[in-house]
Amino acid sequence: MKKNKFSLLVIVSAILTLLIAGCSSSTGGDAAAGKKMNLKMSVTISDTSTWYKAAEQFADEVKENSDGRINIKVYPNEQLTGGDSGKAVESLSKGTVDLTYNSTIIYSILNDKLGVLSAPFLFKDAADVDAKLAGEGGEEIKQIIRDFGVEPLGFGENGFRQLTNSVQEIKSPEDIKGLKIRIPGIKMYTDLWTLYGANPATMTMSEVFTALQQGTVDGQENPIDVIHSSKLQEVQKHVTMWNYSYDPLILGMNKKLYDSLSDEDKQILQAAADNANKYQIELARDTEKQQIKEMEEAGVKFYYPTEEEMAAFKEKVQPIYDDYKDVWGEDLLNLFLEN
Repeated sequence: MKKNKFSLLVIVSAILTLLIAGCSSSTGGDAAAGKKMNLKMSVTISDTSTWYKAAEQFADEVKENSDGRINIKVYPNEQLTGGDSGKAVESLSKGTVDLTYNSTIIYSILNDKLGVLSAPFLFKDAADVDAKLAGEGGEEIKQIIRDFGVEPLGFGENGFRQLTNSVQEIKSPEDIKGLKIRIPGIKMYTDLWTLYGANPATMTMSEVFTALQQGTVDGQENPIDVIHSSKLQEVQKHVTMWNYSYDPLILGMNKKLYDSLSDEDKQILQAAADNANKYQIELARDTEKQQIKEMEEAGVKFYYPTEEEMAAFKEKVQPIYDDYKDVWGEDLLNLFLEN
């Protein structure tokens, strides 16, 4: 009788072992499969921006498709890092922030090669941007980002950067001379604006409104969505629409966290990211006209340079390509210069 009981226990134990093994070998085979997660996502600008709206859509879709297991809280204005975008990307790389929407300008702090996307007058128009970021050049950018601990879940759009100022209409490089212009903290922009004869000043985005209001700087450069959502039209009189530098966004996730996920959860996040990026880009492009109209109604004057004037702006900063092709990597640069 005891022998029969022992045999029965052995059989039951074996069945349980097989069941546990079967459960643990589900798609991905990760310990994180089916795990409940509360994640933090940082966005550089306010909750009225297309960045934030897309991040909210991303969070909602992930929550729905994971049956509430994966919850993402979105923080605008870089609240998690005291308004500092550079710290946000560093925190993402280290894993103290889980997800961010950040410009590749900020990523270039970690790797100078990423500054190639901000090269002056590199892209012709939105169609040129879409084609090149979807091609080999875009894939090279994603791999560079992976190398420092961030999984890129795709490109969003901050947009073409425009110049605002409170002094005068800008029609030529001569008009820029002597102006104090706030720029992001990367050396290439410092060199570029120095070529124009400006006095470039770096500061975090959270400081810009006050600096403009107090006259610490005369102007700044950013895409229309950032200008509008940051209410810079309240302290700036002139906008020059010259598309001088393009600014992609990266929807990034800490790579160590991403790699720990099951295949199913990776698919949920990637699908939601694809939808959010598409939505953000379309929204940014669709709303720009309305944002310009609202800024004009607030008294801001927009100037659109002629082809001849644009040629003068481009010629003045061509030395940037000679100075930075080795920094960016000539092969990488050529992927974006090729038609």
